[in-house]
Amino acid sequence: MSLIDRDRAHLWHPYAPASPRLPLWEVEDAEGVTLRIMDDDGARHEVVDAMSSWWSAIHGYRNPLLDAAARRQLTRFSHVMFGGLTHEPAVELAERLVAMAPADPSRPALERVFLADSGSVSVEVALKLAVQFQAASGRPRRQRFLALRGGYHGDTTGAMSVCDPVDGMHAAFGGLVDGQVFAPRPPAAATATREGIDTWHDMVAGLARIHADELAGIIAEPVLQGAGGMHAYPPECVRILRDIADRHGLVLILDEIATGFGRTGELFAADHAGVVPDILCVGKALTGGYLTLAAALCTGEIARTVSSAGPLLHGPTFMGNPLACAVANASLGILAAGGWRQDVRRIGEGLACGLAPAKAFDIVADVRTIGAVGVVELAHPVDVPAVTRAAIRRGVWLRPFRNLVYTMPPYVSTAADVERIAAGMIGAISEVHSGIHEGVPA
Repeated sequence: MSLIDRDRAHLWHPYAPASPRLPLWEVEDAEGVTLRIMDDDGARHEVVDAMSSWWSAIHGYRNPLLDAAARRQLTRFSHVMFGGLTHEPAVELAERLVAMAPADPSRPALERVFLADSGSVSVEVALKLAVQFQAASGRPRRQRFLALRGGYHGDTTGAMSVCDPVDGMHAAFGGLVDGQVFAPRPPAAATATREGIDTWHDMVAGLARIHADELAGIIAEPVLQGAGGMHAYPPECVRILRDIADRHGLVLILDEIATGFGRTGELFAADHAGVVPDILCVGKALTGGYLTLAAALCTGEIARTVSSAGPLLHGPTFMGNPLACAVANASLGILAAGGWRQDVRRIGEGLACGLAPAKAFDIVADVRTIGAVGVVELAHPVDVPAVTRAAIRRGVWLRPFRNLVYTMPPYVSTAADVERIAAGMIGAISEVHSGIHEGVPA
């Protein structure tokens, strides 16, 4: 029995049914930006990973600096409980995160770090922090959140509650999550007008005013909404959220799990707007895709206020895992060297050029890029298995969803890699959704 058949017999994969016909490819090796995979028929393929393993492997696979950091930590200890104990990798990571976080001399700094297991868990911690902060400030009724339509913040229960309640992935769980307050999706960056931004501002401000006495905070993915539709919006909208939060005494939570560490062209997407949140959530690329780790950073004011009333009521078993922290420090060290900015700019320019021909396809609703992100939005849902197979034949690993064929390549991708990714996306769309544009090579 093949490994793929053994998998299908027992494993359950993300966002998929437990099915003996689930499309799967076995990864045999990975190095740099290349995955070596095998299909059901035993055929082997070398593909460029255009997904960075769900946006996390920004430095590629088998990175020598990250490998070395993991090996060094393994010679000391791979894990120890974080309750009552501490260790050098966690302390160094907290110091690094605080030093690189968005900052503004006129605002409280992000200076306290809670280490979490995953991005979803960091959102759970952020929501709890906001509620406990309001309670400790004498406002115990403030337990709801103002979130944005089109937003996605994770799959755990609290995180689900602030995801898009209609078009998101969690509409089936309405009875499981508390009802939050949802503002309209911000206008698209490419087409936003002064009138459109002002109208959006008025709607969000009105909702905040009506519900202020019951809201603990506002949560948003700054500048780019990820799994909710790869929707880029103007940085001014983030500044609007900051102003509304200040006006009503709300905690502003910015979810940078997908956008943090350079993906949008700034170290954090909030930097496009010059906004410092009260709580910042990071994850995914934090360890360069090696191990699961996330963090919630908060201001000293929030930490002191919550602590004045008691402990933060959260404590993961693997909190502050030393192995993950050591690799994260190495990953952040690579970013600190500064080359990521040129890499992201180069990738973005390559994607903008390489994906431009898709604008002529009748079935394509939009083509957009921001930083090292390239998106082709179709007018109807993507045939995911067929587009995936067509891309593999062109030497590219893609994972489309809904009506989007998109890429977030590793920062170490060369110009040739980016060209291959863009050509693979266009060719796969052309082959699968045939008849969309004459003369497009398959």
